[in-house]
Amino acid sequence: MSLLSHFYFLEKYGPRLSVEQIAESMGLTVAAVHRRISDGTLNVPTYLDSGKRWADARDVAEYFDAMRAEARQRVARGAGLPA
Repeated sequence: MSLLSHFYFLEKYGPRLSVEQIAESMGLTVAAVHRRISDGTLNVPTYLDSGKRWADARDVAEYFDAMRAEARQRVARGAGLPA
């Protein structure tokens, strides 16, 4: 995980993100985040604390860094170029 990504999420949301903040950062609805958590397809670990679900800012930053790396690899292979 890059420190820049981590500090971005830390500055914007604090050390952990609520489901609403996860949805905002990923451009999803809250319902979609809950659905992905239930399906096991969110790709960001979450946990319950006092009845509320949270994700660690480091894990969210790591997810975005991984998505960036994956996109860069696709472009390097020529798979991400427009037709």
